[in-house]
Amino acid sequence: MPLLGPTDELPHPPRRVLVAGTSGAGKSTMARSVAAVLGLSYVEMDSLFHGPRWTPRPEFEADVRDLVRRATWATEWQYTAVRPLLLAHADTLVWLDHPRRTALRRVVVRTVLRRVRRQELWNGNVEPPLHTVFTDREHLLRWAWRSHDHTRRRIAAVLAGEHGARVAVVRLRGQREVDQWRAGPLRRAAERGEESVR
Repeated sequence: MPLLGPTDELPHPPRRVLVAGTSGAGKSTMARSVAAVLGLSYVEMDSLFHGPRWTPRPEFEADVRDLVRRATWATEWQYTAVRPLLLAHADTLVWLDHPRRTALRRVVVRTVLRRVRRQELWNGNVEPPLHTVFTDREHLLRWAWRSHDHTRRRIAAVLAGEHGARVAVVRLRGQREVDQWRAGPLRRAAERGEESVR
């Protein structure tokens, strides 16, 4: 199946949707929006993965297996251990291919605001002190910078692999294309889905 852009019609009404992109690309916002437009359930991968004190939840993979058995869902395509499982059950993959500067700016703003507000995230976790960006090699901001090109390689592998003929992959570069796709092909796919169940 060819790589789709912001104006290309979707080949089918999406029922199981993954959103890919680096940290700060807006994966959760997009997955939540797609779920709302299409009437799908939305589950945030981070909420399944992170236990108290940022420790991985032992039930994570089992919870993801339960998720993919549902008829419809939207979520983020992340965490190495479950990416193959998610992809094997998805019918649509939305790739947020924003410039590095855009993603990094977003993740910096989000991280600072969460820390200043002491915003509780998953299972009681809050962002660590801002100075840890200099002391923690795995800090989210440093990871976002290093990992920006990883998604491009993963998408290339999807298109060239066994799932490439089955999964519709949509590439969106920048907020203008995101808005264009949501107002156009995504909205029309939702309308086609509604017509098919009448």
